[in-house]
Amino acid sequence: MVHSLAATQEFYHALFGWEFAPGPEHLGAYVRARIGDRPVAGLGELPPERHLPVAWTTYLASDDADETAERIRARGGTVAVGPLDAGEAGRMALAADPQGAAFGVWQAREHLGAVEIGAPGSPVWHELMTRDSSAVGKFYDMVFGCHSEPWSGDGPGPAPEPGSDALTLRVAGRPVAAIHGVGGALPRDRGPHWRTYFAVADVDKAVRQVAELGGYVVLPPQDGAAGRTATVTDPEGAAFALVGTDG
Repeated sequence: MVHSLAATQEFYHALFGWEFAPGPEHLGAYVRARIGDRPVAGLGELPPERHLPVAWTTYLASDDADETAERIRARGGTVAVGPLDAGEAGRMALAADPQGAAFGVWQAREHLGAVEIGAPGSPVWHELMTRDSSAVGKFYDMVFGCHSEPWSGDGPGPAPEPGSDALTLRVAGRPVAAIHGVGGALPRDRGPHWRTYFAVADVDKAVRQVAELGGYVVLPPQDGAAGRTATVTDPEGAAFALVGTDG
């Protein structure tokens, strides 16, 4: 959700090559981002009177958004919006875990969500930065039926130090996200939050493009166990990470 939908579309089209198609009309000004004919993300425009910070929202899949919302509340989380229908596309809610990290819940109908995963310009990984991983890992296990276990080298993010507070979330044995407990090292202006990694063919080139297009570099390119990564923001301040496709 952004303040200028047109300017944001221009930024991501130039950076990732995204094309856009209209989304559900009842969501107001909203478009689906695509690579070819395969959806990768959604962009919506905030009402002019809503002076809110801009951030990417990670949506987690659910077979039943209403049941998931009840589990969120029962496990100490908060449901801020919904569940509500997004036309024929699906049913959604916006929530936060017990430590305050915001996320979405998506029960797919006609629209499955991000279909293209792995190609340049598509989302490839999600990480939760939080204060303590163990308690919040149990929250996601109980709410979504996934399984958290000690971090095992999955994902493109920077490898935590041996013995540090980090978990991998798995669904049916497949790694889908990571949780990093960083204690007081969380940014004061952000608190616990989810971060999305987008694939690019060349991280250094993409970082230069971000700056040329009016975005900002938070963490410059660096090499890690899973490849080259960087953290940037778009011109409105929404943070996201870049990872090389050869990582």
